[in-house]
Amino acid sequence: MKAYYDRRAPEYDDWWLGQGLHADRERPGWEDELRLLEGVVRDLPPVRTLDLACGTGFLTRHLRGDVVGLDASERMLEAARAQAPAARFERGDALSTSFGDGAFDRVFTSYFYCHLEEKERERFLAEVRRVAPELVVVASRRGDGDDSERWEERRLKDGSHWSVYKRVFEGPDLAAELGGVIVFKGNWFVVVRA
Repeated sequence: MKAYYDRRAPEYDDWWLGQGLHADRERPGWEDELRLLEGVVRDLPPVRTLDLACGTGFLTRHLRGDVVGLDASERMLEAARAQAPAARFERGDALSTSFGDGAFDRVFTSYFYCHLEEKERERFLAEVRRVAPELVVVASRRGDGDDSERWEERRLKDGSHWSVYKRVFEGPDLAAELGGVIVFKGNWFVVVRA
């Protein structure tokens, strides 16, 4: 998955913005809900926040406080540095960071938890609990007829094809799994704070 996201870095925000290979997707209400999601992120209290698997910084730029973004892809981090210049960014492994115990007040992650298989989820949650007392997860809502767990075939602009593990959620299921509460649930996105 690391290689996929490194190759996808130059076109990653196309998914958020409905451009490029995503321009023809039917997503009624997406833009309005995306603005609401950005507001939810912006309204989180400003604290020491670690954005794990921050990607291009598309949502990182809305986090307030002392923010550090971590990603395994240097290409993603290049985009994040440009998009969220107030944050600091480091390259590293989200499942085994170099940060000390309790180094942050919050871990934030967007569209990363949904790609972790069970053993990786266990490692991720142990790492989160080690570095911060709070976790905020942004994930996809499960659509009608969607399997909650699946392997997706994806194509990039360079013509390459990738098989990517993905989970989607109703909201209460993610909250129960994380031991948290839903802070936002729309047609497209769900945000849980634990």
